[in-house]
Amino acid sequence: MSNPQRPLGVGTPAAATPPPPTQYSAADLNRIVLEYLNKKGYSKTEQMLRIESATRTPAASVPGSPTPSGGHQDASRSATNGTVSNTDTLLKSSTDDPNLFIRAYKSLRDWIETSLDIFQPELRKLLFPIFVHTFFYLIQKPDSKSPATSLARRFFDTYSSDHSVLHGYDLQLLSGLTLPDHLQENETAKLYRQHKYRLNMSRTTFDLLLHFLDETENNGGPIIIRLINQYIETNVTPSRPDKYNDFSHSLGPDEGIPGHTTGQENRLNSQPVRLGRLPLDERMAKEVELRLKDEDDTAQNNNGIAGIGTTKTLLQEFHEMNQTEDSPVREVLPLPQYKGVDVEHEIAAVKDARSRLKIGPTEASLPSVCMYTFHNTYDGLNCLEFSNDSSLVAGGFSDSYLKIWSLKGEKLQSVVKGSQPLTSQRLVGHAGPVYGASFSPDGKYLLSCSEDKSARLWSMDTYTALVSYKGHSHPVWDVAFSPVGHYFATASHDQTARLWSCDHIYPLRIFAGHISDVDCVTFHPNSTYVLTGSSDKTCRMWDVAKGTPVRIMISHTAPVSAITMSPDGRTLASAADDGVIMLWDLGSGKAIKAMRGHEKGSSIYSLSFSREGSVLVSAGSDCSVRVWDVKGGSTTPSSTSSTVATLADSGKVLADGKAGDATAAGPAGGVAGSATGGAAGGSTAGGQSGDAAANAAKAGASARQTFATSDHMATFMTKRTPVYKVQFTGRNLCLAGGAFMGTS
Repeated sequence: MSNPQRPLGVGTPAAATPPPPTQYSAADLNRIVLEYLNKKGYSKTEQMLRIESATRTPAASVPGSPTPSGGHQDASRSATNGTVSNTDTLLKSSTDDPNLFIRAYKSLRDWIETSLDIFQPELRKLLFPIFVHTFFYLIQKPDSKSPATSLARRFFDTYSSDHSVLHGYDLQLLSGLTLPDHLQENETAKLYRQHKYRLNMSRTTFDLLLHFLDETENNGGPIIIRLINQYIETNVTPSRPDKYNDFSHSLGPDEGIPGHTTGQENRLNSQPVRLGRLPLDERMAKEVELRLKDEDDTAQNNNGIAGIGTTKTLLQEFHEMNQTEDSPVREVLPLPQYKGVDVEHEIAAVKDARSRLKIGPTEASLPSVCMYTFHNTYDGLNCLEFSNDSSLVAGGFSDSYLKIWSLKGEKLQSVVKGSQPLTSQRLVGHAGPVYGASFSPDGKYLLSCSEDKSARLWSMDTYTALVSYKGHSHPVWDVAFSPVGHYFATASHDQTARLWSCDHIYPLRIFAGHISDVDCVTFHPNSTYVLTGSSDKTCRMWDVAKGTPVRIMISHTAPVSAITMSPDGRTLASAADDGVIMLWDLGSGKAIKAMRGHEKGSSIYSLSFSREGSVLVSAGSDCSVRVWDVKGGSTTPSSTSSTVATLADSGKVLADGKAGDATAAGPAGGVAGSATGGAAGGSTAGGQSGDAAANAAKAGASARQTFATSDHMATFMTKRTPVYKVQFTGRNLCLAGGAFMGTS
């Protein structure tokens, strides 16, 4: 870039006879000195003089820039209040080249993206107002091209995607601006031009920005300074950016333009939602009540009490489970006529609720973890899924097939005449690697998704494919059955999630809005909402009836790899590839807290809430299952040694069908695992008591230390097995599974 043109009236420094000093104002003298310092390369001295002169002499008012209510221009406030000052009306650029404004924005954008992670959240907030006012400037400059191909339009189309997540709504309102007259007519444009955009920034970050703008004076730095002073009000706090503040990626309540809801986040999150339990069919509820009353009467007659170890009857438990507020209308979700298996499923859920182990931070014991290790997978196992009744486990492989094992030690036999019982059943039909699987609530069906862009429905009676669902244009990463069955959802590389019903081969809804891969999907417990996690680092909640987003959650700094819902439907847990877990309040869409404890840089593959929603377990590539306190704890990490146990690998599950055992090990302080897997020639149950686990922890993992938040309750380590899946059973036993990676 050539040096800026000198202001009118300033000649060459070699003038033979200087004019009388009385002909120059203080501003003229400052300008001459600054030009001399700039020419000689004294940038630091020049910058200090600019700040000093600006604090003494207010800059002239600039047409179109916001003016405080006091009646004077506020752009020359000192750097103490977060204003970057400059001379000559805040160093008004002496060139009218619009390309210089574009280069200035691109230079700032590239510098922010290469800055340290600790500074990026605060600096990225600055980009949007700079983008908006650069766009406004380009619109005002004459352009010989048509509005559709003008420089302003090309700039908007190139860089608007950087701000689509946080400011998508405002971008939509500004996207139609093409002529200077539009800036006077568009309400959003007038709002940005007449009011200052407020930002909070730490002193360290602000000083870093000031240094960058000083060093890039020949590449648009003065233009950024000018825009900051005219249109941005920066509140500088005497602190450093918080490394562990995961809520700094969205605007705070006192940021943005006062009185203006910036972007789509607040607009979406202000929509009303119904998070209560979906009411049962009236006839089904009456039938369940009659069955439960009969069982209560039988137990009363036989034992004198309505159960073992409790005075609460099954009917009372059922009524408590269905007492909920803010429930959706049942008619909003069309469902087929209930069947006898639905009644049995509801009765089993009531019995599990009464008999389950109560766990949590106030209880004496931690949750028990039952670990299944899959051997001889040859790095081909992509996903695992347990059935709701804990009787089956399914694995999806890169060789385009699935395998089913029994967790009861039984052989699996198809109902097809002439079939033989096998230790495992292989499901063949996909034309690419299988990335996701999901059992139906009754365990009668299995869904799978694959790189071949399809999802398939399999029968667990015949172990054959029933339906192939095609509609995605790219590989499908995840699939999930709804809690009521009948409906399911898929997540794909084509940046969409889709809603399907089992009796239709075409999607019922297409959920479009993410700007990158949709990596994971799950249903809300009442089945009227679908929740997605994406590589665009956001989570969204979609209304099944309307197909539109009703919540967007923004705070992750890495792609979202796993999500799960709490049983009460009020809290969402999401995990990212950087090992950070976030909890969200779905009522407001706000982040509750961030939880850390997994090894740095490790991906989290699976999350699961306990049945009371008080405990969360996570599993990841760091070969661990970790337990978290949902209700309490702090977001400030500390270097502490959490409870560490080793999950024993005392048996095997052979994924290639050779002889082997599926075994389980219990955690330290918990109950020994009791589930077993089928094996050729028999089955084996492997257990580990709390003392044995503690000894193993001392021997193999005593030196492990992680920076964990105080809500990190315990860690269960495997030897060399990344854990792909964790899932709580109806009675609060945690099932976990992974593929053994072998020796290094």
